[in-house]
Amino acid sequence: MPLVIAAAVVAFALLGAGAVTAGAALSSGDAVAAPTAEPSPTPTADAGRAVPTATPAPGRIRTCFVNDQAADPRLANLQAQVLNAATGEVLFDRGGTTPSRTASVMKVLTTAAALSVLGPDRTFSTTVVQGAEPGSVVLVGGGDLTLSRTPSGSDTVYPGAAHLDELARQVRDAWAADPANPPITKLVLDASLFGGDEWQPSWDTKERDDGYMSQVTALQVDGDRDDPFSETSTRSTDPIGRAGEAFADELGGVSVIERGTAPAGARELGRVESPTVAQLVDKALVVSDNTAAEMLARQVAIATGAGNGFEAINAGVLEGLQGYGVDTTGISIVDGSGLSDDNAVPPSYLTRLFVKINAREGNLGVLMDGLPISGQRGSLSYSDRFQGDNAAAAGAVTAKTGWIDTGYTLSGVIRAQDGSTLTFAIYALGDVTEEAKQAIDTLTTAFYRCGDNLANG
Repeated sequence: MPLVIAAAVVAFALLGAGAVTAGAALSSGDAVAAPTAEPSPTPTADAGRAVPTATPAPGRIRTCFVNDQAADPRLANLQAQVLNAATGEVLFDRGGTTPSRTASVMKVLTTAAALSVLGPDRTFSTTVVQGAEPGSVVLVGGGDLTLSRTPSGSDTVYPGAAHLDELARQVRDAWAADPANPPITKLVLDASLFGGDEWQPSWDTKERDDGYMSQVTALQVDGDRDDPFSETSTRSTDPIGRAGEAFADELGGVSVIERGTAPAGARELGRVESPTVAQLVDKALVVSDNTAAEMLARQVAIATGAGNGFEAINAGVLEGLQGYGVDTTGISIVDGSGLSDDNAVPPSYLTRLFVKINAREGNLGVLMDGLPISGQRGSLSYSDRFQGDNAAAAGAVTAKTGWIDTGYTLSGVIRAQDGSTLTFAIYALGDVTEEAKQAIDTLTTAFYRCGDNLANG
């Protein structure tokens, strides 16, 4: 041990002497080269490994799962998406970016386009003009399916509808004002505003026979219902002819009815107006009136210059939707009502459009006000919707329903239990039964209960 201590003392002494020598050299002003360190090699990234540019911020961990409700076999092939309307964050997604058939949820796109292109206050005129032959008049359809053959003052399924008896009164008065006019004996029917097929080729004719859809014509009365006071009523195969016969009865003295077009610049003898676009939007949404939706889609196509037949609806409606700033890539529209299996819209489009609708951008507040409400209004207040445990979400879901043989759908806005606002779209597609409606309601109620804590699972 003494030897180890002695060696340490000697080493310390030598080190101190070296330090003194260096200090002396510096104090004499002589330049002393500082030792140079070897440069450190620049680290290179492993080509096979990704190098993070920044540490990601920790994300919120959500803990409310709806896996059991989403796996309900009654939903068949489920597609769905849920968005937090305030943040735009996708909370839940099952095939949400895949374009698919929408059923009557298509009416959301149709009415949004109509409010953009036509505006909520627009109306559509049905007119009568003097014909080319003596004693003839022309009834010109302006695309108003609500025009009614019932007496003025009657309330049909279309609030605010114009009536043929009032139009006939105007015509008789205008005709009598010119003593040179012979009696009216001929009525010409002009329905040329709409063109192409009256029936979309992909539709099942049972929709007409069961009373859900009329043929699409610019001249018809009461949506071509057998019963003008019943929402669901069998439609005919000749709505133009039915309208012509009803008007001839009001005019009196008509012995000939034929199809044709109005002479250019013909003198107008009478005019009546449809309900406003806002009223038609409400009708298309709250009870899912197919004919009202098709009328709006056709008027949008005409107003945008896309055309006047079914083939023009896609371009017309998509143009009408552009102003809302939601990407329409992948969308294909073949009708305004959603009856066709050939329509294709991803749920993700609807969740984003409903953010705009909920914010009441532009005229979209009209659309928001026209939607069914769970347990309170329209097709979501029926006895088979939001019952039992799902009544917890009564009054909290504002959404459009949809049903065709190959699918049930629902899309809209949820005021969730935790105070958050969600937009959502649910498609149950494939081999479905009416029980899909209850399964959709159960999944929607689960979204309502989870709110912003909804986990994608």
